[in-house]
This record gives sequence, C-alpha cells and structure tokens, in this order.
Amino acid sequence: MQICSVCNVQVVDDLETCPNCYSNLAEYSTLTITLSQLKENPRVKSMRIAVSGDACPTCQQAQGIYSKDNVPDLPIEGCSHKNGCRCYYQPDLEEIYP
Repeated sequence: MQICSVCNVQVVDDLETCPNCYSNLAEYSTLTITLSQLKENPRVKSMRIAVSGDACPTCQQAQGIYSKDNVPDLPIEGCSHKNGCRCYYQPDLEEIYP
C-alpha cells in the first residue's frame, strides 16, 4: 500500500493518482518523498531495502543495500503480496551524530 502525503489516505500499489485528493502519487506518495530526502542527505552513503517477514518472493529478492543512484523505486514492480508491497527504505549512514 502507498500513502498519499497530501491527504494521508492509503492507496493500492497500482494506482498512480490518489482517489481522494487526485494527487500524483509518483510525486506525492510518502515513499517518493522519503526516497528523495534520503538521496539528498549527505550523511546517507547508501540505501537499504528492507522487507517484512511475509514479503512476496519478488520483494525478498529486492532486499539489500544499494547505492543512492541505483536504489529501486517502491513499491517493487511485480510484487504479488495480497496487501501490497511490504518493502521500505532504510538509510545506511556515513555518520550517526552531527
């Protein structure tokens, strides 16, 4: 499931527009905003895709560490979980404290 950052409504993975406020989810989903913020953060040296224990095989294969330039977009294309993609981003930090 995606979450629209404009109206905070949960949206199924395959929709491109929020059915509640009609925002473009490619720009306004919480995942898109999180990815953008992590890429811009100089303390983040790479990104990890973490998955929940009940993730589908496609998402389990995507689990791992990626460079900021090569991290896949979420939701993972081809996800087959009945409740939607079970992946999320985690930063791999260069330094923990300022």
